[in-house]
Amino acid sequence: MRIIRQIRALSLALIGALTMLGPVPEAKAGAAAAEIDLAVQDTLEEFFYRVPGSRKLVAKSAAVLVFPTVYKAGFGIGGEYGEGALITRGRTIDYYNLISASIGFQLGAQARSIVIVFMTPEALESFRRVDGWKVGVDGSIALINVGIGGSIDTTRITNPIVGFIFDNKGLMYNLTLEGSKISRIYR
Repeated sequence: MRIIRQIRALSLALIGALTMLGPVPEAKAGAAAAEIDLAVQDTLEEFFYRVPGSRKLVAKSAAVLVFPTVYKAGFGIGGEYGEGALITRGRTIDYYNLISASIGFQLGAQARSIVIVFMTPEALESFRRVDGWKVGVDGSIALINVGIGGSIDTTRITNPIVGFIFDNKGLMYNLTLEGSKISRIYR
């Protein structure tokens, strides 16, 4: 019990210290626009390959937000972070980051890709209008699960925003983006 309290106190102190460091200068804030764009295109191609019907889904959407690599790690207190691009009609229109934090039993690290598809112009406009869009507060993302050998039926998707989470093994199940914050970044 005492060790758990010490770990929590140390974790909270570390988070407090990191937040006091303040904003990171633009040049060192993350990947450059060209790096993000290249990684986004590679991730989309992987998504199209792994998920039958996904190319058609993205083609009929208002926009797609792609986070090529979202790192998730935790030791008592966890968090995740990734940078990506919002694409409409084949071109990047903005860059975003995804951040979330969690408390509870967790140990380890992993990397995954996230693709968020805005099916309607209204959903896209609602997303872009908010600075610091919180999943579950400002809007919901319906995570799509496709079974082995299955494909996406674009005629059955009625949600305005749908999402997919995958790693190098394929689509991941029983995950959530609830509580994640997506904010525009400048590159």
